[in-house]
Amino acid sequence: MTWLGRLVRRTRAEAELAAELRDHLERRVTDLVQDGMEEPEARRLAGLELGGIEQLKENCRDARGTRWAHDLAHDLRYGVRVLGQTPIFTAVAVLSLALGIGANSAIFSMVNGLLLRTLPVQDPSRLVLLNGGSWTNPLWEQVRDRRAAFAEGAAAWGTERFDLARGGQSEFVDGLYASGGYFETLGVRAILGRTFTPADDRRGGGPDGPVAVISYRWWQARFGGAADIIGRPLSLNRARFTIIGVTPPGFLGPVVGRGFDVTVPLGTVDLFRDGPENALDSRSWWWLDIMLRLKPGETIEEATRALRGLQPQIRQATMPQDWRVQDLESYLRDGFTLVSAAAGPSELRKEYERPLLTLMAVVGLVLFIACANIANLLLARATARRHELAMRRALGASGFRLARQLLAESLLLSAAGAVVGLLFARWGTSLLVSQLSTFRAVVTLDVPLDWRVLAFTAAVTIATALVFGIAPALRAARVDPNDALKQQGRSLTAEGRGGLGTALVIAQVALSLVLVVAAGLFVRTFATLATADTGFDRDPVLIVTVDAQHSKIAPADRVASFDRLRKAAAAVPGVAHAGASFLTPASGMGWNNRFEIPDAADLPEQERVVWVNAVTAGYFQAFGTAVLEGRDFNDGDRAGSARVAIVNQAFVRKYIKGPSALGHAFTREGPPGSPPTPFEVIGVVEDAVYRSPRDGKPPTVYLALQQRSEASGEPVMASVNIVVRAAGTGSPMLLSKSLADVLARVDPSVSLTFRPLAEQFDALFVRERLVAVLSAFFGGLALLMAAIGLYGVTAYAVSCRRTEIGVRMALGADAGRVVRLVLGRVAWLVGAGVAVGLVISLWASRFVSSLLYGLEATDATTLTGAAAVLATVAALAAWLPARRAARIDPAEVLRNG
Repeated sequence: MTWLGRLVRRTRAEAELAAELRDHLERRVTDLVQDGMEEPEARRLAGLELGGIEQLKENCRDARGTRWAHDLAHDLRYGVRVLGQTPIFTAVAVLSLALGIGANSAIFSMVNGLLLRTLPVQDPSRLVLLNGGSWTNPLWEQVRDRRAAFAEGAAAWGTERFDLARGGQSEFVDGLYASGGYFETLGVRAILGRTFTPADDRRGGGPDGPVAVISYRWWQARFGGAADIIGRPLSLNRARFTIIGVTPPGFLGPVVGRGFDVTVPLGTVDLFRDGPENALDSRSWWWLDIMLRLKPGETIEEATRALRGLQPQIRQATMPQDWRVQDLESYLRDGFTLVSAAAGPSELRKEYERPLLTLMAVVGLVLFIACANIANLLLARATARRHELAMRRALGASGFRLARQLLAESLLLSAAGAVVGLLFARWGTSLLVSQLSTFRAVVTLDVPLDWRVLAFTAAVTIATALVFGIAPALRAARVDPNDALKQQGRSLTAEGRGGLGTALVIAQVALSLVLVVAAGLFVRTFATLATADTGFDRDPVLIVTVDAQHSKIAPADRVASFDRLRKAAAAVPGVAHAGASFLTPASGMGWNNRFEIPDAADLPEQERVVWVNAVTAGYFQAFGTAVLEGRDFNDGDRAGSARVAIVNQAFVRKYIKGPSALGHAFTREGPPGSPPTPFEVIGVVEDAVYRSPRDGKPPTVYLALQQRSEASGEPVMASVNIVVRAAGTGSPMLLSKSLADVLARVDPSVSLTFRPLAEQFDALFVRERLVAVLSAFFGGLALLMAAIGLYGVTAYAVSCRRTEIGVRMALGADAGRVVRLVLGRVAWLVGAGVAVGLVISLWASRFVSSLLYGLEATDATTLTGAAAVLATVAALAAWLPARRAARIDPAEVLRNG
């Protein structure tokens, strides 16, 4: 019965120790009361130090072994009580974790919504996309009619913005043209009414006339969820449609990031467009995406082989009629390719994939810095609680039991931070999505708290608890039970955090430097783009887009009508200058032609493709672009007169030889079978941005808009931009009402859209602005956390070395020497952290170089500036503890020593 004897002896020892601890508790209470503390408060404090009488009993039961679930529940209950005793520490830790976990969850929600989620349609894994860009309607019809050989279903769609207004200022909604089998192929059913059938997709409209299906979101926003929505009329670009169905709330369209409000059949497209060629029969209008649903069990490779077997017939039947012979050969040769469309196509995904992954790394580093801070705080807290932990160890609790208790407290902190962080993530994600929208398109992205986001948040919560909780837990597991009977005081306080705390601070500094460097690079990139020299003044310019597509103006009369509108705008009070153009800078649109230039005949063919715009007199004055040589366009440059052109300096530098470009002639390549069009240079203007500051100021040719005419074989576009320069210093949008009134009197049938040029340029930098703002915020947050960490470790080191500092001062050390002593250690920590951070920054620079503009990822100024900022913040954080150390009274320290 040796085991019984051991049990009896152990039980007796535990009882004796418990009695001794109770006596110790009473002595501690007596000491505190004698020091002036009220007895209830003294008993509460003594109970906390020893874990409380009830805790002692519980620990004894723990030593004999209780059920695991009971232990865990007890650990959590006790952890709540302990954390409640230090509300400031708990609040700081929870807030830090909420910011870190919330930021990670918010960015992951964006990654999930844009990169990971599949389309909310039936069996999305069987959907494939015909890769290679947009396609013509004749090609789509060929694929649709032959799809039985390689697909179960086929769908095509094109994007559009429909105008709800019947004249005057436009009111746009996002729309789609969709084939008759579009909804069936996707497996989307209407929640009200019905969706399209092939019968609805007839040219001009089906048996029920032109019909439309609207989205759930627009049904709620526009019609208030009216139950009688089916059968209501709808005016789109002044054509009458009938609403026949409403799509489910989770379906935002096939293109991720671009939602839709209204969908109409492909066959109705000619109701919105006019021109010499039917839009549905055009072999050169590339506007459709084509999606296929594979047969059950069929692979993408098998379907691609089957489609390529039909490629010669499809390509031959859809050859563009206005292409050159060499271009047609390439068209016939290019092979069709099918790619998975389970996640849907998305231009937004291509644009934001790398920035989002970069931000995921950034917020991960922020969370790690927060964990390092909390780990340092918990290490100090574990040292302060050493007496309590030693007492529990003396009562029989194992090292594992104490470690589990501290891990439970860490998990409680992390869980509380996750709960608050999820609220922050929901708000932050909505804010991020709203920041992606521009005047061109409203970004619609579904970012729900689905299982991926919740699983990610749970994983981050557990990992975070382990990261900052494991070190204090291990220290608790090694506590010496003999400390239970020692008086809590200097012997315990003197124990520092040693090398682990130092390593954590160095890691904080290093990672903070990486984030500050990233913030510097992204902020400087955005600043460089936003302040780049564009060649014109953006602020006073207002763009008035005039759409005559659905007006009463005949195509042959459009140029004259546009000129009347321009002159009317120029006469409005407050307008300094007004011009007109087909395109405006940074509009997202471009127009280029191939030119034959005598001085540049030796350049490769691709080098002779030049950006083009058609403008009127007053255009350069409205933009503030100087005419350096020759003249501007005037009223004499009309259809039938000698064709003239104005070029910019970049064009002259690249293509013109000689002292002056004036009088030089070149020709523009025309359609096959037609002669080239000759032009004479009559002026040279300053260089200006065409599409984006990222592209610089390319060679550009400006043609006279008034020389275009239907008779000359140059179809006149249905819309024009009137560029207005405000005479005052206020916002040019202040002119919109007076301009709308005047232009409506000239022609009430046109549609008008007003937009400041500055807003148009701002839309170019949405990605750069978002990355710069977020990186600056997280960089600043990392600096704050690093400062808190340095302050904490310095203040703790000062408290541990209080006696040493007192002795030094008693032996003659002055305040300055003490400050240098404290700051010297901080300088060492910061120096080591900066060195490690610079190495990491140089290594990571290759991953962000493609997101930068105007500077290298290893830019020395940014690296040096970031290190200087970090050193300054560190010096400020360490100054307060150093100053406090310099004020230590050596007599008091020696007296209490």
